[in-house]
Amino acid sequence: MSGRYVRLSIIIPIYNEESTIGQVLDEIAQVDIGNLSKEIIAIDDGSTDRSAEIVRQFAEQSLLDVNLITSPQNRGKGAAIRLGLAHATGDIVLIQDADIEYDPQDYPKLLAPILSGQAQVVYGTRFHRKIKGMALPNRLANWILPRLANLLYGTHLTDEATAYKVFDAELIKSIDLQCVRFEFCPEVTAKVARAGYTIYEVPINYQPRNSQSGKKIRWTDGVIAIWTLIKYRFTH
Repeated sequence: MSGRYVRLSIIIPIYNEESTIGQVLDEIAQVDIGNLSKEIIAIDDGSTDRSAEIVRQFAEQSLLDVNLITSPQNRGKGAAIRLGLAHATGDIVLIQDADIEYDPQDYPKLLAPILSGQAQVVYGTRFHRKIKGMALPNRLANWILPRLANLLYGTHLTDEATAYKVFDAELIKSIDLQCVRFEFCPEVTAKVARAGYTIYEVPINYQPRNSQSGKKIRWTDGVIAIWTLIKYRFTH
């Protein structure tokens, strides 16, 4: 099965992450993913800091294929991911946040079920162990969302809102996504499950940050995520 997969597209939505994006790119460059080639698609979503400049500097110095797409205004994570999907040329697509909450050294674990033919969709679960430092509203949302998804769609998730989501490229491009902001996660979960695909989970490393450190998701996004899961269960 792994023979059909030769290229990994790593989509990175970026909004004002000048303090971390350089480290994330360096870590992506260092991780060993075997025979797969890497394509980085960085979407600068209307940043007002040096994020885009840092990506350009990395692209000039790196041997990796880096495609920087800039948006003149901030639209949201979901819109950035959809734009990245339109430019992805790989056989596998991986979503990577521009902060350092997630560890690219987990790529081999995330890719293994797809390369072996076990799955076409893989989520990295943060909740295989106790997480310290997660804000209470975020913790509550992360408790509710997988349970709601499991109830509505018959999935068996422990982490619906994880940023590390990996897809067979043909599959994810066949999904009609409408998301603009953080509702990407519940929308893609709902539509993948409704299409009959099993979502495979693997444990990942995770170090939460807070709003003072640049975290942008808010409690209102949790409410929107709950509504999104409900909405797509009962509408086409």
